Amino acid sequence: MRRHSILRTGLVRGLGALTTTVALGSVLTACGGDAEAGEQTSDRVTVGAVSNGVARETELSVPVVESLRAQLPAAVRDRGELVIGVGALPAGFPPLAYPGTDQQTLTGAEPDLGRLVAATLGLKPVVKNSTWENLFVGIDSGKVDVAFSNITVTEERKKKYDFASNRKDNLGFEVLKDSTWNFGGDFHNLAGRNIAVASGTNQEKILLEWQKKLQAEGKDFNVKYFPDVNSTYLALSGRKIDVNFAPNPAIAYHITQTASGNAPTRNAGSHSGAGESIQGLIAATAKKDSGLAGPVAAAINHLIENGQYGKLLGAWNLSDEAVTTSEVNPPGLPLTNS
Repeated sequence: MRRHSILRTGLVRGLGALTTTVALGSVLTACGGDAEAGEQTSDRVTVGAVSNGVARETELSVPVVESLRAQLPAAVRDRGELVIGVGALPAGFPPLAYPGTDQQTLTGAEPDLGRLVAATLGLKPVVKNSTWENLFVGIDSGKVDVAFSNITVTEERKKKYDFASNRKDNLGFEVLKDSTWNFGGDFHNLAGRNIAVASGTNQEKILLEWQKKLQAEGKDFNVKYFPDVNSTYLALSGRKIDVNFAPNPAIAYHITQTASGNAPTRNAGSHSGAGESIQGLIAATAKKDSGLAGPVAAAINHLIENGQYGKLLGAWNLSDEAVTTSEVNPPGLPLTNS
């Protein structure tokens, strides 16, 4: 997903472990291996289908835009398919990519965006699920056209891949819904709080850097560690911690799961997963010089302009990660930080 292994581990730990809370245990074998699931070319795409309540199911009309289809490499256009790679094995990570309740469909914000892009370009979506490592093998070998798998743009990755940005790469601050605290974009607001973070993750690195700065000013906060995500949530609901600092999609998912419970939560702010120097960006990823990043970015921009991109993110509770424009190969995390 992200810059290097500990960052991806942070999201998988925070999101993958949550699959048990949406009763997906019997589903996890549904999208095994590198099995492909072809879908009919259609001008209608159902966002949030078979999501088990994680998303608001929304049917969108997505007509083909012939001027954008004409920008595709001839081989892809003639084939009539867009092979969409997702690295969600073995367990998936809601709300981004995980097996649906029909035990066949890979659902989530990432494959849904891939399906919208394919429809816009007049292509049949073929969703191919694999492990994270094999996802990049698939791109390199040409078996995958474009990966929609929460991949962060980095300058290192730009040496091998082309990108079409589609979401902000953010970390979030989760608090109980009745809390009055907000991050407000200033780490000084963390002073005096009890903050949970997963060990060995990017968010821990950022949090500890903030703590060092506060300590130099004679202030501090308490960093709390828990053995698993469920323990963290119990601590939050029991008011043993004030804030859970985690990947924004994990928080978006957990908010939907607590909404009707006794301890509903909310998002109290976000911060770039790249730190203070640059806004991290998630992007659709294609093999370098494949000619796909341009038309994919154009398709995403079309979806942004007609409001369907906003409906997609809204359905998955990810509106706060929206970008205003999809860029081809935007500035990525620098080589010293990637």
